[in-house]
Order: sequence, then structure tokens, then C-alpha cells
Amino acid sequence: MNALFTILTILILLASALLVLVVLLQNGKGEGLASNFIAGNQTFGVRQTADLLEKVSWGLVAFILVLSIVTSFTTGTNGADMDVTNQIENVATQSQPEFPTAPIQQEAPTAPTE
Repeated sequence: MNALFTILTILILLASALLVLVVLLQNGKGEGLASNFIAGNQTFGVRQTADLLEKVSWGLVAFILVLSIVTSFTTGTNGADMDVTNQIENVATQSQPEFPTAPIQQEAPTAPTE
């Protein structure tokens, strides 16, 4: 179960990195990757490149969303089963310092002798 969670988490991280790359390739003013294909190939032109990058970015977003939901179900913990208040009370009682019962006697500083 833990291996599945790890694999899904790695897939989400890879898809996130790829999404960042795809978004950085896009530019709304025509200065992104799509502008490099203006003179190159008219059949796969600027508009089609921008459309492809937009479809890839939406697909990656949907992929990350679905994987995130699936990953949350693979953890195997149910929020209703966890009682955090007992854990907080245990930590609170353990972290209280014990105070001494008798007062500590400190020596008064002595005056410097000349």
C-alpha cells in the first residue's frame, strides 16, 4: 500500500514539473514556443501549436487532479478514526515541567574586597 502511494506521488511530481514546462512554453503575446513556428511550417502553424500546448496543459491539470484524489484514497487512514485530542492531552501532560517543592537557596553576591 505504501509503495502505491509513493509511485502515485512521484507521478504527480513528474506531471507537475511537465506542467510548469508547458506553461512556460506558452505566451499569450505570441512570444512563446508558438512564435518559433511562424516561418517554419504552415501546416502546423502558430495557432495549432498554441492549441496543442493549451490542450496538453489542461490534460496535465486533469491528470494531477485525478491522481491527487486517488492518492488520498490510498493512504488508508480515515479522518473519523483518528482522535487527536487524546494525543494532544498526552503531550500536554508530558511536557509540563516538575517544579521543586523546596525553594532554592541562592547565595547573595559578596561585595568586592579592596
